[in-house]
Amino acid sequence: MNDGPSPTPERKPTLAGEIGAKAERKLKARRSTQGVWFGLGMMGLVGWSVVVPTLLGAALGNWLDGHYAAGHSWTLALLMAGLVIGCLNAWHWVTKEDQEMKDEPEDDDE
Repeated sequence: MNDGPSPTPERKPTLAGEIGAKAERKLKARRSTQGVWFGLGMMGLVGWSVVVPTLLGAALGNWLDGHYAAGHSWTLALLMAGLVIGCLNAWHWVTKEDQEMKDEPEDDDE
């Protein structure tokens, strides 16, 4: 006597099942292509969110150095401040988008 569970016969994939699986793979591929474009757009957004405050800080610092002579460089100080603000801004955007992707429901049929 065999006390274990009886082995279940393996099902052969049907033509309809194979076609359905291929169609699902194609749909997932289309969604991932849209994800690639979204990712490229996000890289541009992150880049600009760092560049703009950095350049604004450098420009303001350069103007201050030209109008108010001091013992230190306003350009360097405000360039660094703009860079820090830009990096924090980029971190905020990436964290926000990551959270939205995690909260998005999956499209699985199970």
